[in-house]
Amino acid sequence: MEQSFHLQYALDTFYFLVCGALVMWMAAGFAMLEAGLVRAKNTTEILTKNVALFAIACIMYLVCGYAIMYDGELFLAGIGSVDVTSTLGEFAGREDGFEGGAIYSKASDFFFQVVFVATAMSIVSGAVAERMKLWAFLAFAVAMTGFIYPLEGSWTWGGQAVFGMYVLGDMGFSDFAGSGIVHLAGAAAALAGVLLLGARKGKYTKDGKINAIPGSNLPLATLGTFILWMGWFGFNGGSVLKLGDIANANSVAMVFLNTNAAAAAGAIAALILAKILFKKADLTMVLNGALAGLVAITAEPSTPTALQASLFGAIGGVLVVLSIVALDKLKIDDPVGAISVHGTAGIFGLLIVPLTNDGATLAGQLAGAVTIFVWVFGASLVVWGVLKALMGIRVSEEDEYQGLDMIDCGLEAYPDFTGSRK
Repeated sequence: MEQSFHLQYALDTFYFLVCGALVMWMAAGFAMLEAGLVRAKNTTEILTKNVALFAIACIMYLVCGYAIMYDGELFLAGIGSVDVTSTLGEFAGREDGFEGGAIYSKASDFFFQVVFVATAMSIVSGAVAERMKLWAFLAFAVAMTGFIYPLEGSWTWGGQAVFGMYVLGDMGFSDFAGSGIVHLAGAAAALAGVLLLGARKGKYTKDGKINAIPGSNLPLATLGTFILWMGWFGFNGGSVLKLGDIANANSVAMVFLNTNAAAAAGAIAALILAKILFKKADLTMVLNGALAGLVAITAEPSTPTALQASLFGAIGGVLVVLSIVALDKLKIDDPVGAISVHGTAGIFGLLIVPLTNDGATLAGQLAGAVTIFVWVFGASLVVWGVLKALMGIRVSEEDEYQGLDMIDCGLEAYPDFTGSRK
């Protein structure tokens, strides 16, 4: 018994850590995607934001976020060490051995959770790019990763009651890996910031014309998308929570298969729709289509068949193209399409869960989606508003024209091409 426990404990813990490392690699994907889709004069600043927000997320979740999300379990107090004898005793009396649940280091659970927090904050970065003050963004990152996201996470994965009134899980809410908990939350925070921030100068004209502002490096954006695609296997696969028995090993394999199928179908669907709408094979829409497929399948990647996963991903790819076009018509300026990818596809992903998971209900999914959006959007709007009053959140028109690389960072990403180096 003890030998079996040690083996499963080591296997599940190692699997958790590897998947967490894959999700951490998604930070590089977001950085590359956003750097490729902004103009050259703002590249260094967007990269600085992505590195800094990841570090802030790690610190804030360590200081207080994990404790809020999981009812007082504070890592700074020393939680994370394991008494093997007592842990073995906890499982020894169970008739199913270790089949009924995952057994892994608490520290590995923290590591896996903290990279999800950083993912939610990374979504905000791209949506407010090219016109937000760096330090205002970082101040918001403190609030988002230390309080706003953890409290919402406590109502969902943490299993706590929403404002003491009801538990979402009891209502039939299910979000396997975070279409709503992570992606919709990030999109809601981004939307609140974008509404207060306003559009980039020259994006929309007074006569209603929409001007395209091309990204500076589409090869980099493509690389970022493939990094995210790869990291998503850890994002969804790790959410199975264990690997140490046949049933869960098969579940992991199915999650990987469905995740990949949804991304591929999303990319193809977006490509076809872009050709129909714009008469061109728009690469940015293809990239966002793949990401939308990934977001859509994230709420439940374990129960659909491969065909169902492909259909869900394809619908996500179609929805993201339509959503990007619609937001532009509403003059909501999102340079990378983050609100559409993570918000629109995130809601869609939540709503389709009951089609393949009998444990979820449409009412529960709607309740979860509304709760997540209202809380994160409302709390974010308040924080953005306070920051706007105290320090301002938008750079001056002159600074925006010059570019934020030199203004905020004193460095240019491409000095040989932008003229500062002769």
